[in-house]
Amino acid sequence: MGARHLAVRELLALLVGSGGAGGSALDVADRVVAWTEGSLRRLAALEPGRLEGVDGVGRATAARILAALELGRRASAEEREGGDAVIRGPADVFRRLGPRLRDLPQEEFHALLLNTRHRVLRTVPVTRGILDASLIHPREVFRAAVVEGAAGVILVHNHPSGDPTPSPEDRAVTRQLAEAGQALGIPVLDHVVVGDGRYVSLGDGSREPGGVLGSCAETPTR
Repeated sequence: MGARHLAVRELLALLVGSGGAGGSALDVADRVVAWTEGSLRRLAALEPGRLEGVDGVGRATAARILAALELGRRASAEEREGGDAVIRGPADVFRRLGPRLRDLPQEEFHALLLNTRHRVLRTVPVTRGILDASLIHPREVFRAAVVEGAAGVILVHNHPSGDPTPSPEDRAVTRQLAEAGQALGIPVLDHVVVGDGRYVSLGDGSREPGGVLGSCAETPTR
């Protein structure tokens, strides 16, 4: 019987291993399932320290569980990771990075580098943590864009709250990077904010004077 036929508790038990003072591997797996109310997404969003609070889960076990969930998250997005992926709009951006970003406990900011045909050259992680215009320097985005010969850049980040409504800081970061891109001749084509099953594109609509991205539109995906 392959892994795909096992229940969640049985898969977790395999990651727990042989068990110990906290009980058998299945006992520990049951406690993890109960603690997260059976939600794998909730489990995937946990920091390792919080998972270690479950009786029978030590640092190594927590690391194995979260690593397995991260592999699953990346596998779900892998089909969009090839160089042949074409970005036709924000929905394509969400399909590509939404599964990776939507359940994270903190904000992550990425840049998609595109060629002249809007094919993805590379995905560049920029920052992790609170999005702040004072902490994001354009060189972190555009150094890679210049090296790759990118014709355009799409900015992407998540809101851990699940609500993708852009904040004033989101708009400030967009303006800062759009102006830098305009000066370098590598335009910022969009900034997509990822939430829980939905996203907001700051690039939908017209552009304001000076190349700053204009109005935003929220799009549900379910």
